[in-house]
Amino acid sequence: MLLDGEEWQSYFRTFQQSAFRLEVHQVYTMPTEAESVQAFLAGMARPDDFNAEWHRTISGHRVGGRTMTRAKVITMPLTDYSRYLFDWCIPGNVAAGEDYRIVDLSGRSLDLPKQDFWMFDDEVVVHLNYRVDGTQVNRELISNPNLSAYRRWRDLALAESVSFTEWNSART
Repeated sequence: MLLDGEEWQSYFRTFQQSAFRLEVHQVYTMPTEAESVQAFLAGMARPDDFNAEWHRTISGHRVGGRTMTRAKVITMPLTDYSRYLFDWCIPGNVAAGEDYRIVDLSGRSLDLPKQDFWMFDDEVVVHLNYRVDGTQVNRELISNPNLSAYRRWRDLALAESVSFTEWNSART
């Protein structure tokens, strides 16, 4: 079942314990981010209120005892999009309470899928489907997912990752 709009957004309001995302692509081409990516690439300063609504969502979950975790798979050198994420997006997410992890696959491989997904409360899986250029095609609620596989991928990504803060400190 494809998810869009309010139906998709409701998953971020209604999860009870945890939301986990595996991000495997090196480039995302999201129309809603085009202007901010261009501003970043032009060397402009990040606006003070950048992603404020998302940060309020993360913070609200943290206050409510719910966790939001991501594992971002990278390879070096970083793409322009990853540099944008690391400089403009992720620091605010981390400050708001998201546990953002980096899985550096430079020169190695892990048994992780090539598929981005969100897993809510260890039971609901949504695939984020992208074209090769990073444009999102759709979001698909997976019926009867093999939960043990998704949990294993999550656990592997987390075990092989470092916190964004630690990773970012080492790169500067």
